[in-house]
Amino acid sequence: MNEVAEAYGARAVEYVELLGSVEAMHPSDRELIGTWGDRVAGPALDAGCGPGHWTDFLARRGVDISGVDLTPAFVEHARRRYPEPRFATGSLDALDASDASLGGVLAWYSLIHHAPDAIGSALDEIARVLRPGGLLLIGFFVGSAVDEFEHAVTTAYRWPVADLGERLRASGFEIVESHTRTGVGYRPHGAIVARR
Repeated sequence: MNEVAEAYGARAVEYVELLGSVEAMHPSDRELIGTWGDRVAGPALDAGCGPGHWTDFLARRGVDISGVDLTPAFVEHARRRYPEPRFATGSLDALDASDASLGGVLAWYSLIHHAPDAIGSALDEIARVLRPGGLLLIGFFVGSAVDEFEHAVTTAYRWPVADLGERLRASGFEIVESHTRTGVGYRPHGAIVARR
């Protein structure tokens, strides 16, 4: 995943300007992420936190949350912009958290660059750090089949909701709810809430 970190690092300033605030996000995403955070019991992790805006959003709602991201430039920005939450550089494939230590993991568009043959290891790692009953929220690009496309930063993947749900079940999750959204000016969006 070094190439992903390098690709985002090269465009970090642009990314922060365009997408680095909660206000720039769709209102239904704010509602879903906020409601999910309200249901999380215990410490949480924003896994692939980018510039840290969702971490801060949830922290302001009272969630005990920290952020981790592959891209050092994002982590540096997050630490400067949001001094309260804790931020660290790290990988979703090797999280710096003990087994069953977290009540929630947010993976908002942070698994989109994992190839179909690699996403299972990241989901297994998230399952490892979540306690029984812990909640995972994933945001992703929806498609009619699992396929790759040229994302603005680097290669990404679309998933049908059912196919990603099957991968989650294989990693020990129960699907709680799923959402899809389409509209002018953005790719079809999906979200899944799953319980460990």
